[in-house]
Amino acid sequence: MKITARLFCVLLALVAFSGCQSSGETSNNAGANAENLTVSAAVSLKDAFNEIGALYQAKTGRNVSYNFGSSGALQKQIETGAPVDVFASAGARQMDELAAKNLIETETRRDFTRNTLVLIVPQDSKTNIASFADLEKPETRRIAVGNPKTVPAGQYAEESLRKTDLFSRVESKLILAEDVRQVLDYVVRGEVDAGIVYRSDALGAQGKARVVAAADETTHQPILYPAAIVKDSGRKQAAQDFINFVTSAEGQAVLRKYGFEGAPER
Repeated sequence: MKITARLFCVLLALVAFSGCQSSGETSNNAGANAENLTVSAAVSLKDAFNEIGALYQAKTGRNVSYNFGSSGALQKQIETGAPVDVFASAGARQMDELAAKNLIETETRRDFTRNTLVLIVPQDSKTNIASFADLEKPETRRIAVGNPKTVPAGQYAEESLRKTDLFSRVESKLILAEDVRQVLDYVVRGEVDAGIVYRSDALGAQGKARVVAAADETTHQPILYPAAIVKDSGRKQAAQDFINFVTSAEGQAVLRKYGFEGAPER
């Protein structure tokens, strides 16, 4: 009986210790998960942000989950309550509209990079497209652009085409895409004669598409990428750390590597 009682006490102690240890691990994991971030970002940022996310995780231990898409579609998701911590848009309009609805922390908003609008053609294109003016030539039949209603690159493209009096002449040729990467895919596959994308996207298609012209920057609004913390985020300090990392020298170096330009001076 003495051995049985002693064994019972040992087992009881082990069970109690195991229970405490298990409870502690659960608490730690919950704390870690609470610091994991969800970032909704313009699809043009995909390659650069994937690398930035890996660097951020290595420095902080926080995982970053991305939701890439057209800025307009991501905006609508946030408006309908999607659980997002940081929104990184390819255009100011989407961020402005969220701010007007009090859905972002406006004091956290930062323009963190810039881009350039370019005209691209398939790498093996036999057309003589060398400028935006060539888009109105009869031999140019199909031109891919982002849907201006939801895609900032499409909005900038329409603005530039209108400013140069080309829009009415090429409107019937436009093939509207869901986002700027779809425009790139159409061009790479040779399904269109030309496309209008960001320089950063064109850089990622080396060997499959080539840039033939850059849009005059005076024909459209500056292409600025703003980021901000979403109002309903429960991880605001971690979200602020992420934005700070994107705007840091390390984050900016990654963006430049993928064809983006430096953040504008504040």
